Parts: sequence; structure tokens; C-alpha cells
Amino acid sequence: MYVPRHFAETRVEVLHELIRRHPLGTLVVAAPDGLEASHVPFEISPEPAPFGTLRCHVARANPIWQQIDPDKPVLVVFQGEQAYVSPSWYAAKQENGKVVPTWNYAAVHAYGSAKAVQDAAWLRRMVEDLTSRHEQGRADPWHVSDAPADYVEKLLGAIVGVEIPVTRMLGKWKFSQNRSTADRQGVISGLERDGTASQADVAAIVKTTL
Repeated sequence: MYVPRHFAETRVEVLHELIRRHPLGTLVVAAPDGLEASHVPFEISPEPAPFGTLRCHVARANPIWQQIDPDKPVLVVFQGEQAYVSPSWYAAKQENGKVVPTWNYAAVHAYGSAKAVQDAAWLRRMVEDLTSRHEQGRADPWHVSDAPADYVEKLLGAIVGVEIPVTRMLGKWKFSQNRSTADRQGVISGLERDGTASQADVAAIVKTTL
């Protein structure tokens, strides 16, 4: 990922927080016939330092887990907040007209050597952790134990875990930091005026750059 210095985010806790907010990652593996990718929700834990460990599971029928080679790194891509930026919002449009459209976004790329995990206890713990995270806050949260035990055991047998101790992380926070304060204020106003939830999220991040 190309990351100009003014867009670089290197704080691991910030990168981890994006993954927790947007856990659906794209797992990219170098398979014998070329690149293979799957879109799966991940859990991130901070150990071992500095970058932590990513965990997920895929269907046993998904060939990607069999294509994992411990001697070849894998890549997981996470996409955070994002929105189109109109050049009409920039103060510079009125000053010199030298403006073009762009896209503001946050992204994390995580690299490491993966391994497939078929241990039943590991898989159950991973599924329980993932479920608990996304059920929390609900009035009546669903628990894995709510399903019949034999049904759960059958489904656990139909998945394979993937564990990735992360060896490198890249973070890109492109939120108009390369524009003047007046231009950034125009971006904030434009995003808030258009009014979608995703645009409001991006506007809030741009505000932190002022």
C-alpha cells in the first residue's frame, strides 16, 4: 500500500481499533494458481506485541485454508471510514480552480504467516469470542450455548480456523491532511451537508486534523 508520510498512521492501538470497528477483512493468500481471497470477520488480540494476532474461521469447503503455506506471508486488508470528496468543497476552487475530486478513507494492511487450526476447543472459543463481541449491547444477546449442543458440534466440524501472528501493519488515514485548513473546513461542511452516516463519520475524522 502506498502511504505518503502525511497519511501514515503507525499507532498500533489505533490500527487495532479500526479492525474492531470494521472486522470484516479480506484475507489474501498466494495460492499455487495465483492469488486467492476470502472475506471473513476477524478478531484481533494485542499479543504478542507489537502487532498482535488475527484470528478467523472459514468454511471447511473453502479451499483457501488448504492453500495457506507457513513459509509464505498472507495479507489481510481492512477498510474503515470512507467517502467521496468533491472539489467544489475546497476554498481553493474559488481561488485558483486547481482542484480535483478525491476519496478520503482509512485502511489497515496486516501481514504475517498464517496457520490453519482444526482444534475443536480453539474453534469453539473463537466462535464464542466473535459472537459475544457482536451480540454485546443487545437486549437479548444470542449465545453459542443457545443452540443445541449436537448442532453446534456439527457446525464446528464444518469450519477451519486461521491464526495469523501479525509481523507488519500499515495504516493509511487519508483525510485531507494535505489540504489547507480552509479546504478541510470546506470538506467538513460538504460532507455534513450531504448528510449520510458514512459521510458524517468521515467529517468527524477530518475535524481531528484541524
